[in-house]
Amino acid sequence: MKKPLIPHSRPTIGQAEIDAVSRVIASGQIAQGKEVAAFEAEFARKMGVKYAAAVSSGTAALHLALLGLEVSKGDEVIVPSFVCTALLNAVNYTGATPVIADIEPQTLNIDPQDVAAKIKPTTKAIVVPHMFGLMADIENLSRFGVPLIEDCAQSAGADWDGRMAGSFGKMGIYSFYATKVMTCGEGGMVVSDDEEVIDRVRRTRAYDNENKYAVRCNYKMTDFQAAMGRRQLGNLDDFIARRRKIAATYRKAFGNTELSLPPTDAGHIYYRYNLNVGHAVNDWIAEMRIVQIACARPVFKPLHHYLEGYACPRAEDAYAQTVSIPIYPSLSDGSVDRIVKAVSRISKKLNT
Repeated sequence: MKKPLIPHSRPTIGQAEIDAVSRVIASGQIAQGKEVAAFEAEFARKMGVKYAAAVSSGTAALHLALLGLEVSKGDEVIVPSFVCTALLNAVNYTGATPVIADIEPQTLNIDPQDVAAKIKPTTKAIVVPHMFGLMADIENLSRFGVPLIEDCAQSAGADWDGRMAGSFGKMGIYSFYATKVMTCGEGGMVVSDDEEVIDRVRRTRAYDNENKYAVRCNYKMTDFQAAMGRRQLGNLDDFIARRRKIAATYRKAFGNTELSLPPTDAGHIYYRYNLNVGHAVNDWIAEMRIVQIACARPVFKPLHHYLEGYACPRAEDAYAQTVSIPIYPSLSDGSVDRIVKAVSRISKKLNT
């Protein structure tokens, strides 16, 4: 009998989320309202920041964060290559010029040395994604004197010496897409300790009810999304604990293989568990699919593939050699055992 497919990722949703959303829908108040305000306050408190503004997606959050810093045509914004195109889109929405930086080979996060080489007087911001649940080298990146926007789309709840991701830069942004660390189905958040910046974000996320006209967006979150987000936020610590438990199982099982494993930093939340498998990525994905386990490249295509004039050899190596295996809170122990056995077997097969 064919075993059921283990998805690469999936949301973790329970009855509490269903009840919360149903209650809001039944109330008739489904647009941005009290639930959104409560979610913002609770999220800011959890992340250790003063202010938060809920929006419709992670891309919307980054776009508004850039506008909050008054990024516009003639400015440059540094972003890493090994990320999804949402970052490229958000910078292009503002009319600014994206500048692509390479990554660190071990952490797969933006490389501060390459960033330093690309800073110019026209550099208005640096977008710092904390990739796959591991915080970037925020300490060194903070020394450049350029405003940082922390992209925490994959790292809600990650920390650096006890201080939460998103609380170091000028602003932090989050995504609540279906398979992110916590979800509202869609949705995002912008956080900051700067009240003026957050006020600018809040004014720009809504298209109307302003005395003075300016081009604004329709990036609001709904109350039923916020109701779901509040329940997910309450479960965030448990979600992260489960991810770390699975990651510990993987590390113990794969420690004696030829595979290169993710870093073990204390603040890592393991949004993705990436294996460096050499140049056999397609073979690995195909072999795992045969045994009904879905795996994927952790990034569909690095940004330097889309833009001319950039050589990012470490991002290129990561793209060519890295496979992401399933890791999420609702992954059962039985599924984890299946994944461990499959990875161990395929590692022997493809490395002999």
